Amino acid sequence: MRVSRDSYFMSIAHLAAKRSTCIRRQVGAIIVKEDRVVSTGYNGAPRGLVHCGEVGCLREQLKIPSGERQELCRAAHAEQNAIIQAAVFGISVCGAKMYITTFPCSLCAKMIVNAGISEVVYEERYADTLAEDILRAGGVVVRRLCTSDETYISH
Repeated sequence: MRVSRDSYFMSIAHLAAKRSTCIRRQVGAIIVKEDRVVSTGYNGAPRGLVHCGEVGCLREQLKIPSGERQELCRAAHAEQNAIIQAAVFGISVCGAKMYITTFPCSLCAKMIVNAGISEVVYEERYADTLAEDILRAGGVVVRRLCTSDETYISH
């Protein structure tokens, strides 16, 4: 049986997540334009910097709950890295879709809106109501993909 495009692209996002160097959460993101993957990203330390697995996680050491005090994290998020990667190679992501294994945070939501990405498809929930508000106000279509049965939940 042939998988849907959404399942195909989400599986690539999951593969990207396996490159993550974050010790708390592995997230993958891909940007798709005209049914072609134009960029990928995963969360991890910036290029050339030591990974969290080597130096530890400050947020873990301080017992900061998920979704709080993100500025203390040394990693860039998967969505940020996918957008940056496209920019490095001069690829416009305006009008593209982003497939993400986990719902974006509010900082990533602002980047998604400013990059002109028109749709976000995600699997795992991440409690950030500000991100939901930003995406909605920015006109970004948001869908949750449950790959086990390929059902969609729109926001």
